[in-house]
Amino acid sequence: MDDFKLGFLLGLLVGEGHFGGDGRQPQITLRMHARHHRLFEWLTQNVPGSRLYGPYTHGGRNYYQWMLRGESLKKILPLLDTLPIAEISPVTYARYEKMKAEYGLSSDQKTKGS
Repeated sequence: MDDFKLGFLLGLLVGEGHFGGDGRQPQITLRMHARHHRLFEWLTQNVPGSRLYGPYTHGGRNYYQWMLRGESLKKILPLLDTLPIAEISPVTYARYEKMKAEYGLSSDQKTKGS
């Protein structure tokens, strides 16, 4: 990924990213209005293994949900760890680190039970 793409991804993660999981595996999720469909296509093309779900209509909202989880998430951790998330948004960085801690992740791609 070139510097522009990394910066754009960083901005999306800081502005819209959710870092958590489903209890079994960690995931990064972006949920945004359906009018951002082209942006989501860009994400799925540039972040290998990511998936796009939707569009959904719920409670008067029309949105897509992009997810990165499983082996694809583990593979991108070393790259995400190079981004200046902590300097730009300590709150986002804390959520990112909490996800990693809760699921036993590290940038060297080790997981709980491995």
